[in-house]
Amino acid sequence: MGRSLLLLICVSLSLTSCVKGNDVCIYGGSSACATAAFSAAKLGSNVTVICPDVTIGGMTTGGLGQTDIGNKQAVVGLSRQFYRKLGTHYGKLEQWVFEPHVAEEILMEYLDNPKIKVMQGWYLESVEKNGTRIVSITCKNKEGQVTTIKADQFIDCSYEGDLMAKAGVSYKVGREGNDVYGETYDGVQLSILHQFVDGIDPFVVKGKPESGLLWGISDWKLQETGTGDDYVQAYNYRICLTDVPENQIPIPKPDNYDPSMYELLVRVFEADPDPQLNNYFIWSLMPNHKTDINNRGPFSTDMIGMNHAYPEATWEEREEILKAHKDYTLGLFYFYMTDPRVPKVLQDEIKRWGLPKDEYLRTDHWTHQIYVREARRLVGEYVATQADCQNKTEITDGIGFAAYQMDSHNCQRVVVEKDGKLMVKNEGDVERGGGRPYPISYRSLTPKREECVNLLVPVCLSASHIAYGSIRMEPVFMGMGQSSGLAAAMAGKGAVQDVDVSKIQEIYATDPYLDGREPDTLIDEDSEYITGTEGWEVVNGRGAYGKTYLSFSGSPSDNQLVYNIPESLDGEYDIYSFQQRTGCENMTFTIETDGKSYTKDFNRASLTVEGQTQGEWVNLGTFTLKKGTTGSIRLTGDGPDVRADAILFVKK
Repeated sequence: MGRSLLLLICVSLSLTSCVKGNDVCIYGGSSACATAAFSAAKLGSNVTVICPDVTIGGMTTGGLGQTDIGNKQAVVGLSRQFYRKLGTHYGKLEQWVFEPHVAEEILMEYLDNPKIKVMQGWYLESVEKNGTRIVSITCKNKEGQVTTIKADQFIDCSYEGDLMAKAGVSYKVGREGNDVYGETYDGVQLSILHQFVDGIDPFVVKGKPESGLLWGISDWKLQETGTGDDYVQAYNYRICLTDVPENQIPIPKPDNYDPSMYELLVRVFEADPDPQLNNYFIWSLMPNHKTDINNRGPFSTDMIGMNHAYPEATWEEREEILKAHKDYTLGLFYFYMTDPRVPKVLQDEIKRWGLPKDEYLRTDHWTHQIYVREARRLVGEYVATQADCQNKTEITDGIGFAAYQMDSHNCQRVVVEKDGKLMVKNEGDVERGGGRPYPISYRSLTPKREECVNLLVPVCLSASHIAYGSIRMEPVFMGMGQSSGLAAAMAGKGAVQDVDVSKIQEIYATDPYLDGREPDTLIDEDSEYITGTEGWEVVNGRGAYGKTYLSFSGSPSDNQLVYNIPESLDGEYDIYSFQQRTGCENMTFTIETDGKSYTKDFNRASLTVEGQTQGEWVNLGTFTLKKGTTGSIRLTGDGPDVRADAILFVKK
């Protein structure tokens, strides 16, 4: 049979195709898939990306424009470059708040490579293994077509961990008990955050248990603090709306709208003497009059307790869960806009907003991605735990950083008894610590060697529930994607557990963007390039770039602190100073180089800090530096709180 005839038969049957000869196969369309594919291709691999969704990028392109940073120092490599590219779009060095379509355009640039093939709309059906090696995966689309992809290495970039599950590696769904890893914030936790005030009645008819529970309240019995279970933290949609009338589409009423689903919210209103929008939503403003709306308070966009089946569900079952979440969310906003029991101040505000015409054009202007905060989690060669988040471990094989607080949303809504009265409470919320970068072990991306040797898991990586609550941030996923792409290419046909991690670390140090450009030079407060620190105090502060900054409260004439410019720098550089929200009002920077002196005045009132960060880079100017020559940067301030933090050199 001739090759042309064979191809014709395959096309006409539209049942099965087989893609052969791929070095690396990536499953899942999260932001990690873009950095993983780009990295593997840069090292010479042929890459196939299988994305079940119609849009690449997961939550990064799905409405989470209010980036969860923790600390900017933790964002490295291609992840940092992504936020730099956003900065270029919005006219600054870095941008941490952004519109969904802008993020998508930038992420798609990483996949624009002849060595990368992207297949969208395909769902994982099965995995073929030979011993501890994955040989191929088989995927199916909604038209019933089937495709099989063979590769030497596989990367699971899905939020659900479907590839690792079908590959037969160990994983966990739900919360460990605190006793499993010696933690204190895992398992059942009854918090005061995002919580109902005492006394809110849980029953359909107040005071009458026989009338049944209001919608959204479970009949589960609250277990002891720290008890493990198979519950996962709540999901929601991060909602992009606009208040520009000419760019608006009215928020639609869902077909199965049921106002009784929001009866519990009415009781929250009744107990609130001063209702304000930000008591019920995190209503973050994005560029061009758009939003990233997130859950806040006892009853908001989180559909608490309705997602526990999602991690292990079939795609058909997941679609039902997703539809229920979408209907709940649209119904919540329709309720706010139309129900007479909603406080007028809230109703009037929400009526101003609508879906944006210029976002999510392929999905009727509603986000393509629900926020899967947690599904399956690998149990790999190393399990990150609370101790890692608290900087209590020594990690020598770190291939990226995390820095966000240990963060879990509520897992269940239950009835509790207090002072002899039954009332409703949320359970599962944890918000502890954060802001101090800590390394993530390469072994957290690898399954146990005896289970699989050619699979990497950068998203559903190996961590306890509470540690994952810190790690599970989009900048971290992009970083883990880059590390996985590099490792997959380096592993070749061998085992990912045998990759020389020091080579990955060296790439981050010497060529973090994989483009051959000179990496940034950072002088932080613990650098050998800083002199004259007498009288300066090291402060472990949340607003710092990194873990600490220097503070000076003495007389300006006593200040001898100098940043010495590295003599290795050669060329034209933009020089930046990291400035926090707080500190002395006025500062002057004196830059001396090549026998010339320049000054830059800074007034803190001019600083605009956007998003979840305590500071921004301030441009001190563009300077030509010559290799082998000395130079310095001296700062003075009008006190009493002069702060010295990081200085950054970015080569033009």
